[in-house]
Amino acid sequence: MTSFVRRLAAPEPGWTISADVIVVGSGIAGLTAALELRSKVDHVLVVTKGILSSGSTVWAQGGIAAALDPEDTPDEHFADTLTAGVGLCSEESVRILVDEGPDRVRDLVARGANFDTGPDGGITLTREGGHHRDRIAHAGGDATGAEISRALIAQLEAVRNDPGIEVIEHAMVVDLLTAAPDSNGRPGPVCGVTLHIIGEGSRDGVGAALAKSVIMATGGIGQVFRSSTNPTSATGDGLAAALRAGAAVADLEFVQFHPTVLWQGAAARGQQTLISEAVRGEGAYLLNADGKRFMVDRHEMAELAPRDVVSRGIVAMMEEEDSESAFLDCRHLGGAFLRERFPTIWERLAEQGVDMAHDLIPVAPAQHYHSGGILTDLRGRSTQAGLYAVGEAACTGVHGANRLASNSLLEGLVFAHRAAADAAATVAEGTVRQHEPVDRPGPTALLPATMRPQVQKAVQQGAGPIRDAEGLTRAADRLARIRQRYHREGALSGEPQIAEWETSNVLACGSALVATALERRETRGGHVRDDFPDRDDARWRVRVAAHLDADGTLALLHAPLDVG
Repeated sequence: MTSFVRRLAAPEPGWTISADVIVVGSGIAGLTAALELRSKVDHVLVVTKGILSSGSTVWAQGGIAAALDPEDTPDEHFADTLTAGVGLCSEESVRILVDEGPDRVRDLVARGANFDTGPDGGITLTREGGHHRDRIAHAGGDATGAEISRALIAQLEAVRNDPGIEVIEHAMVVDLLTAAPDSNGRPGPVCGVTLHIIGEGSRDGVGAALAKSVIMATGGIGQVFRSSTNPTSATGDGLAAALRAGAAVADLEFVQFHPTVLWQGAAARGQQTLISEAVRGEGAYLLNADGKRFMVDRHEMAELAPRDVVSRGIVAMMEEEDSESAFLDCRHLGGAFLRERFPTIWERLAEQGVDMAHDLIPVAPAQHYHSGGILTDLRGRSTQAGLYAVGEAACTGVHGANRLASNSLLEGLVFAHRAAADAAATVAEGTVRQHEPVDRPGPTALLPATMRPQVQKAVQQGAGPIRDAEGLTRAADRLARIRQRYHREGALSGEPQIAEWETSNVLACGSALVATALERRETRGGHVRDDFPDRDDARWRVRVAAHLDADGTLALLHAPLDVG
């Protein structure tokens, strides 16, 4: 296999700053970590590629799951999460999620998040696929992520002038900085990041930010695929940078394709319009071209089955009937209810010429969420000293083979709180120190942005909703040829810039994902192998992890489910 690079081609840093802890990302996980750290360390630096409100959290429609109803229990939430994860969840991580989740949601309320409430003033709870109780708290009907993002950003803006916290927007992390390698040639502890900043006055261009610890909260990998519900900034930067720095990644093959994404034709690219699972939770139906509910005969929960089941059902129906989409029917719910309950979806569909109250909505699965990521323990620590990961960028083991609806915001909240507490404690106790960064040896990469469609095509065709060895092998070979062509020693050709760095990250993430998908020879959750259609607990109830050897070769290993 063609090796991966250890660093991206970039100019030498022209300036240096320092902090105790650096938080990369400004979604629910990053903002929570930053706010928790602010009162616990002398200086925290928050870095985000766009503006503070540009993370994936703002796009979350459905809500946040927690056992807040007196009739509900963490044990029931635990059971539903394990069922959705299809035998591959870390039970230790899930137990933490469901037990600590209610208090973390209450913390959000204390920080100013306004959830929808009923006549008694209590938070209104609804149900989504895979849940057997009403436990989804939402805001603004279908604007939960936007409201959570607003509340957390308001808290951060209130302390912008605090010398203990610094925010740098429009800054992309090019690479993680690491200390001197160990005796086996593996990178030393993470000790900061290199940043490319646009329009930040004297801190323009590439610089170095040093820290005792770095918390990656960079979100998902949606742009690795041709179409996704993720924002265009979701290019897997954190995952790729962590891999280059020596950290292990895991569960990359488990990609959740959201079943109900507005179908806009085979040529549709970029961020697609999501129709939240909550619409089906309120009673919408999925129909085939004959106007019949096809999910009723495929699963006992019909349209409310776990997302991988519904996505698979739609794909199977489309293949059987040679159709391009399914249809979401919510006409019977009434225009007044739909407009009030789902104002954001109503507006976005109207912009596409679709009237929820009167039209059938053409839908098909598209990439939505990545259950895998940087492998962490119960405190958010990666396998590389000095590096934490939280939110969608992390693999905590909570989601297993398939994320339960609305557990993603909760995971970001719970584990960001834990990671921040651990990072702060290590600083306070003096158990971590500021290491001196050194260059990692080996070839660099700078993939032209014009190559991104070819990378996306290879990943989509090989590692889309339905996979097999032939397609995955073809994709792996194609991606290896691209890596070989653009890895180089010495002088740069072309100008390093954000589009090229992002495309290089897309290539690294796509290559690792395809490799793990080829390795797992079974069907489970978000990983569907046409050539291995059955779940195989005897051989595959393990986590497929990967890391780079000293020579840049991607090494795969089978790890236990509980992360410790």
